[in-house]
Amino acid sequence: MADRIDTTLIPQRKLYTGEEIPCMGLGTFGSDKYNADQVSEAVYGAIRYGYRLIDCAAVYQNEAQIGDVLQRVMREGIALRKELFITSKVWNDMHGEGKVMESCKKSLADLKLDYIDLFFVHWPFPNYHAPGCSGDSRNPDSKPFDPEEFMAVWRQCEELVDKGLVRYIGMSNMTVAKMEAVLPLCRIQPAALEMELHPSFQQPELFEYALEHSILPIGYCPIGSPSRPERDRTAEDVADCELPAVQAAAEAHGIHPAVVCLKWAVQRGQVPIPFSVKEPQYQSNLSCTLEDPLTAEEMEAIRREDRNCRLIKGQVFLWEGAGGWEDLWDVDGGRGTWKVTVQP
Repeated sequence: MADRIDTTLIPQRKLYTGEEIPCMGLGTFGSDKYNADQVSEAVYGAIRYGYRLIDCAAVYQNEAQIGDVLQRVMREGIALRKELFITSKVWNDMHGEGKVMESCKKSLADLKLDYIDLFFVHWPFPNYHAPGCSGDSRNPDSKPFDPEEFMAVWRQCEELVDKGLVRYIGMSNMTVAKMEAVLPLCRIQPAALEMELHPSFQQPELFEYALEHSILPIGYCPIGSPSRPERDRTAEDVADCELPAVQAAAEAHGIHPAVVCLKWAVQRGQVPIPFSVKEPQYQSNLSCTLEDPLTAEEMEAIRREDRNCRLIKGQVFLWEGAGGWEDLWDVDGGRGTWKVTVQP
């Protein structure tokens, strides 16, 4: 495989301003398996190979090491700052008044940047758990989604744009009902929506809602997150690489089923952010966007494989009295029951 690829050949996706960003990025959530140094070294190798979109977050506990890498790639002339598109996120324990600014400034300092390209609200509520806690862990202060509380956080994100600390802001882990409750109240619209997206969990309603509102879907767990923490695994989970349509396409193209999942994601129109510390994997992940697309028939067959299998259920964020993880996603009621009094 080539040492690096021509970045001008990478397909692009448009934000609502017309600005284009790469059709694929590199995730940096190392799960429980990889430490900050391993992740940051993968970021260096990935940028050297041709990645320009790097998806970060404060809670991943590796932004300082990634910041060193970003300085290194710019110092070595591998990429200019303006060529990189760096995201970060405010974690759930930093939703209070003034805390979003504090979180952003900490990420800026750790990443050693003057600005962040896209800053997400990581989860739409302040429910907090310690990194790496067990799946049964519960915080007694957790509460259901509240549009007014969310908008208080969003207002702080808008201030980050006003001050030039971030260029775009985005939402993450939302539902259609939640989006409908808050989107009309936004002074600055979300540029992107980060959401779980893979062949067995395609979220067609939310995906189309985002596109209809000029919000770019960014898909995490694009190959089904085989490295996700044990706390996020259940017996009912579907392995995307074992889906018949994915395996059939892999055999037809002579590629790994994981690469089929990524081709499907890019051709569908979302921006997948796969993570890997293994050089052959992150290289093939990006290079697959340049060649041998899936056929229309293969895309349709994979579309029909949707099993509504959410892998990142978020059960650690549940509040007292919640019926189950489905309550986080408005599955067991709650749609349209919020009373919003916030003025735009």
